[in-house]
Amino acid sequence: MNLGNPIAVGNTAEIYQYDDKIVKVFKKHLPPSEHLHEAKKQEYASSCGLSVPKIFKVTEIAGRQAIIMEYRKGKTAGDLILENMESAENYLNICVDMQQKIHALPADASVIGSMTAKLHNQIQSVETLNKTQKSFLLKKLGSMIFEPKLCHGDFHPFNLVLSDWKVCVIDWADSSSGDVRADVIRTFLLLSKVSVKLAEMYVHIYCRISGLSRDEVFQWTPIIAAARLSENLSVAENTRLLEIVVQTSGT
Repeated sequence: MNLGNPIAVGNTAEIYQYDDKIVKVFKKHLPPSEHLHEAKKQEYASSCGLSVPKIFKVTEIAGRQAIIMEYRKGKTAGDLILENMESAENYLNICVDMQQKIHALPADASVIGSMTAKLHNQIQSVETLNKTQKSFLLKKLGSMIFEPKLCHGDFHPFNLVLSDWKVCVIDWADSSSGDVRADVIRTFLLLSKVSVKLAEMYVHIYCRISGLSRDEVFQWTPIIAAARLSENLSVAENTRLLEIVVQTSGT
């Protein structure tokens, strides 16, 4: 299979368009069952009635894990925002509407995984956090009370494909059963890396529609920022997130 050049490259995989399909080829350093794990989560989202690409095959290509799935023609909400910043609020409203549809769904942690368990492991693994910081963050994580719901785990405008105002959500690798407020804060942190104005607009829209207060959502900030430090990020982003952890936790 000659895939040509990737149309996108992320921390965990390269994305190729092959005829009318998308081929996601995972990087070699990942656990050997990563493709099975992600495919299971995407199929779970589909079983909940959400619009996600259909998976055709979980396989290996040139010795690397791969998923072959449906290609959904369209543009991402992120691309549309960049093309016309004046319409940003309109597209962010579409994003919030979809995220709330996801958050309205219950999620079985035994099937899709526990957000709390994942965050705990991520925080424990961060070498730039000291013992005092980790202790504080893990205690705060353990004190959070919430009704488990389906959370995407990497929800941002570039993971929403729009076509004729139909919305398809892609990249379900980090989805889990957890607190919707934590999912919103992760979106905020991802957006604020690019534009604080867009990130603030997003949270404002989400809180206005959901009825959640800003304080309720932002209490998750140090936990999610700390967990993000376990990912393969740039030096600048690591520095930014560590500063956020210190500022919002007081440690």
